[in-house]
Amino acid sequence: MSVLEKMSSAEAIALENKYGAHNYHPLPVVLSRGEGVYVWDVEGKKYYDFLSAYSAVNQGHCHPKIVGAMVEQAQTLTLTSRAFYNDKLGVYEEYITNYFGFDKVLPMNTGAEAVETALKLCRKWAYEKKGIPENEAQIIVCDGNFHGRTTTIISFSNDENARKNFGPYTAGFIKIPYDDTDALEKAITSSKNIAGFLVEPIQGEAGVYVPADDYLAKAKALCEANNVLFIADEVQTGIARTGSLLAVCGNCTCENKCEKQTTSYVTPDILILGKAISGGAYPVSAVLANDAIMNVIKPGQHGSTFGGNPVAAAVAMAALDVVNDEHLAQNARRLGKIFRAKIGEYVLSSNIATLVRGKGLLNAIVINDTEESDTAWNICMALRDNGLLAKPTHGNIIRFAPPLVMNEEQLLDCIAIIIKTLRQFE
Repeated sequence: MSVLEKMSSAEAIALENKYGAHNYHPLPVVLSRGEGVYVWDVEGKKYYDFLSAYSAVNQGHCHPKIVGAMVEQAQTLTLTSRAFYNDKLGVYEEYITNYFGFDKVLPMNTGAEAVETALKLCRKWAYEKKGIPENEAQIIVCDGNFHGRTTTIISFSNDENARKNFGPYTAGFIKIPYDDTDALEKAITSSKNIAGFLVEPIQGEAGVYVPADDYLAKAKALCEANNVLFIADEVQTGIARTGSLLAVCGNCTCENKCEKQTTSYVTPDILILGKAISGGAYPVSAVLANDAIMNVIKPGQHGSTFGGNPVAAAVAMAALDVVNDEHLAQNARRLGKIFRAKIGEYVLSSNIATLVRGKGLLNAIVINDTEESDTAWNICMALRDNGLLAKPTHGNIIRFAPPLVMNEEQLLDCIAIIIKTLRQFE
């Protein structure tokens, strides 16, 4: 087929099935264009995007400021590796550390890479600063977690589909229930070799589980009291998704940067960012910490050829500017309340939807069926037919996470589509 010929959806799907590894199960829709909250398939049908590439496209598809920064930098200098300095990385490092209130950043590319970086950083700090005997450090994680799919990360996952036949698994992790500070206290005090606690402020992949209001603050206090690092994985929840710049901000309403002026703010010892830090335009991730932690990393001990490249630096600064300039956290907070109120009102009389939960514009609806059923998948297929794209997680839960540039009129239109579709399954 000539590259100039228009490809049908069926042809595009067939190519992926034939030549690509089958490590995903996509909704059968083939997208060719995106703008703001909308995407179009190859036949020209328009959809609302209610997944945002798992919250990577918070700033909307093809935001002109972000794309402009990427194109301008790509025409100047794309990659030097870290063998040399470049004129963008230091500027970006100053920008992002000031933006989030940390001393230093270690730039990487993907969310899983950033989590791996945080784990290495935590262990090295534990041996060199806390005095834990080498190779004996333990990191506490939560049941239902999703931090990526590297060999180390799946070693402490509950998802058997991600784990089975990928062993032997990496040791050094203790799993406890999520949103359970008693379990955390028991685990922390059970050994002198506890180095850190890795947690998602909201568990996204598990079905958008929002913990108790005081969970993060209590968890951080327990870590602090026992010289254990509090590691926040904000790859999916960060960058305004939940109605504040970071989910650990609680109900913080600061508009420009995390100034930590509210009692609900929890300061992580290590902060992990990815996805929307680039607005979905380019792979960018970051690990932030203060000098007392970050300075344990010395030359040659960790790195990435592409980590901190000039294009990534330019894109990330533009993406974070957009979050401030367009007040995306405030918009997510306001629209999220409308979404949960309207859907919650429908759920009261629904036989097919039992619950809506979430924070900001990270929400989920629980479908009245088992995890093994295909009801949620079929609902998503019907949503597609009705002009809205979403996907199930854990079988009977549908996650809804539109771009944060959505306005109220668009949101109300989407709510009508969702309710209309759910009624087809009552």
